[in-house]
Amino acid sequence: MENKFIVSLSPHVHSGDSVRKNMYGVLIALVPAFIMSLVFFGLGALVVTATSVAACVFFEWAIVKFLMKKDTCTVCDGSAIITGVLLAFNLPSNLPIWIIIIGALFAIGVGKMSFGGLGNNPFNPALLGRVFLLLSFPVQMTTWPEVGQLMTYMDATTAATPLALMSSAIHGDTSALQQLPDVWQLFVGNNGGCIGEVSVIALLIGLVYMLCRKIITWHIPVSIMVTVFVFGYIMHFADPTKYANGFVQLFTGGLMLGAIFMATDYATSPMSHKGMLIYGVSIGVLTVIIRLFGAYPEGMSFAILIMNAFTPLINNYCKPKRFGEVAKKK
Repeated sequence: MENKFIVSLSPHVHSGDSVRKNMYGVLIALVPAFIMSLVFFGLGALVVTATSVAACVFFEWAIVKFLMKKDTCTVCDGSAIITGVLLAFNLPSNLPIWIIIIGALFAIGVGKMSFGGLGNNPFNPALLGRVFLLLSFPVQMTTWPEVGQLMTYMDATTAATPLALMSSAIHGDTSALQQLPDVWQLFVGNNGGCIGEVSVIALLIGLVYMLCRKIITWHIPVSIMVTVFVFGYIMHFADPTKYANGFVQLFTGGLMLGAIFMATDYATSPMSHKGMLIYGVSIGVLTVIIRLFGAYPEGMSFAILIMNAFTPLINNYCKPKRFGEVAKKK
């Protein structure tokens, strides 16, 4: 009996996924990290997050309506809210409101809408906004309040972060690594840093939720984490007084936030599983190299943006085999 393809009339069966559904799924996954930011940074975390989200939503609405002159409401898909939350999570809790607004304008106006909007941007908009602010306002972006100052905003007492201590050790301060919080404090988030990156346990809860809902796959976050862990321990064994171990490399800075929520951005990451693994391993290697040998203590943002630029090449190299294609004989 001859096999035939039968094509029926619509509607066809589909998975039920949509951009809006996945975007709001990511927002739900970010809730634990937001709650922990309020626990550790209080009023400052609330002000920074609310300002960033409101500014990103406003700028996207204004650009679509007055510059692009479209009647469609792209704000409702949730992508602008996610950009605002992720930008806020990459900022200190005492950053002035006017600087946050400038970062939101750059993230939405330059990082997203200038390329045509959602799905067309080659770089992660929130990371572009963060790096732009870091280069433009380095003092304000590297002044970190101590945790526990719940009712203070601009006048919070500042202190060195774990990444700053690790950088001091690399540059010759042999006692710096001994001042680091223990692994449990780093895991919970009882240390200084950006408001959304400090609590590893909250970020992992978000990762589990997104994996269970199949919003993302494991390939990118796991490949980044394994690479940083292994590379970190290799350098630690080479010189324990100078380089922190793999767990400390994993649990400090924006590594977990970037690996789970930023490197997995649909528009800026590879499509195939093989490409995702290449992308993740490359981000992990670049992050550790920048942290250990670069001018900035943190390298996650730069590593993701660099690999965003390589995503089209990775997609071209890791094309899936076409349906019905027969492998060529050598």
